[in-house]
Amino acid sequence: MVAMLSDDTIIDLLPAAAMAPDQLEEQFPPRALRAGAEVTRFAPSPTGYVHIGGIMVSLLAQSIARQTGGVFILRIEDTDQERYVPDAVNQLERALEYCGIVPDESGDVGRYGPYRQSARQGIYDTYIAALLRRGSAYPCFCTPEDLTELSNRQRESGTPTGYWGPWARCRGMSQTDVTQRLRSGASFVIRFAAPATEGESRVQYVDLIRGPLELADNRNDVVIRKTGGLPTYHLAHPVDDYLMRVTTVVRADEWLPSVPLHLQLFDALKFPVPVYAHIAPLVKLEGRSRRKLSKRKDPEATVDFYISAGYPSEGLLIYLRGLANSRLLDGLPDEVLAAPLRLQECSHSGALVDLAKLEHICRELVAEMPLEHLADRILDWASAYDADMSARVRDDRGSVIRALGLSVGQRKDICKWSDFRPKFGFLLTALFEPVRNPADARFAPLSAELVLEVAGRVAETYRHEPDHDAWFAQIRRVADALGFAPTVREFKQNRDGFKGSITEVARVVRVLLTGLRDSPDLFEVAQVLGEVEVRRRLSSLSA
Repeated sequence: MVAMLSDDTIIDLLPAAAMAPDQLEEQFPPRALRAGAEVTRFAPSPTGYVHIGGIMVSLLAQSIARQTGGVFILRIEDTDQERYVPDAVNQLERALEYCGIVPDESGDVGRYGPYRQSARQGIYDTYIAALLRRGSAYPCFCTPEDLTELSNRQRESGTPTGYWGPWARCRGMSQTDVTQRLRSGASFVIRFAAPATEGESRVQYVDLIRGPLELADNRNDVVIRKTGGLPTYHLAHPVDDYLMRVTTVVRADEWLPSVPLHLQLFDALKFPVPVYAHIAPLVKLEGRSRRKLSKRKDPEATVDFYISAGYPSEGLLIYLRGLANSRLLDGLPDEVLAAPLRLQECSHSGALVDLAKLEHICRELVAEMPLEHLADRILDWASAYDADMSARVRDDRGSVIRALGLSVGQRKDICKWSDFRPKFGFLLTALFEPVRNPADARFAPLSAELVLEVAGRVAETYRHEPDHDAWFAQIRRVADALGFAPTVREFKQNRDGFKGSITEVARVVRVLLTGLRDSPDLFEVAQVLGEVEVRRRLSSLSA
């Protein structure tokens, strides 16, 4: 039996509870929306990097609201101050901006705020006070040592651990005892008085993704208000979802075991229950098994990984939408981005994150982008994530466009903006480091003496031919003049008769022009670089 506390005692417990529930009802009235309109929310905790699973949740929640003419809310659930990361909200805003997710209500926008839970303590205390008046909550003065001792006794006796039934020692505390503890300055939390359940009581509910479910009912008197005054998630989200008039809650399936408790809280608070949809976690392959994608182990779990690497945001959105609803994985980009997402099509077991698939999507997108737009995207990324490149080419946008224009096929080497420098940076004079050592390993297997001989002859006889065959013919002439076989096959058949094959001669030219052993077609490279720059690079060993 929970003691019915006096109003004076409740005021002592909850001095911030300045309003009555009726006043809050007036302040946050029902929304004037058309029939069938859904109110959804994305409610992350600012405890670290933004997980791409959270972005998937927000995409689903936003799509539901948009499809029905409803409202999509961003709410910051920051009541867990011990795990609060100061820059986490900025990271969240950056992630949402990158993904083009714009909530209808958040921050200072919307009449149902504040949209940050740490600013809503008086609202929560108002409803906690109502629970205290009904005998559905009570103060608990147990210390951490008391709770540890309680858990140890439960384990020793083979009893399920938790604060429940006969083990809930503060549940039956009298008004007098509560008053004395408060006067002594004892710290306290507020616990929910779970309804009495008999035996292995079960509760049923229907999930929008998983369908009908049956779970063990809750019997624990969980903490709903912490010592510092802020509520736990268990209390805060029913209050917020009710006052913000949320109708559909999309959240991670880690909250599935808490559904019975949350249903009890909605009932005790006399709130209508929103419809829940629990999303399975994203997974990755580890050997032959699958495991949950982890922010601690897997860099690709965080949105910042994709932003800093420079994956096109629309590519990530197309990919995540395909993970949410597999029918979209192979659709056309514009169709995938515009298609409605359906909760009923979400995986029950968790979608597999495969970066190779994402990179394929991004390559196809990049190949179709206009060169000017593509150059702007790369330079915008570089200004934030490659300061050296940005400083060197900031005033030479034209050279970036020319480099990207090498060929559409070569452009498919780019799936993210950070690929530009290693794949195409050699085409920009400002980024290219001339090769000056004839013994450089990139020239292998030729000796330094042969490299100097080849480079000197090519530089001496070079003509900037506008025709592909004519341009490469001069490489053949140098190879022939210096005693290199015209084909690899002929060299293998007569190794003693040749210094090597034309492949080695071409490699010397390739390394001098690009710094790479493998590169795009040399004629095309030369046309992009121009005659002056080609001659400069061919002569770098003698400079």
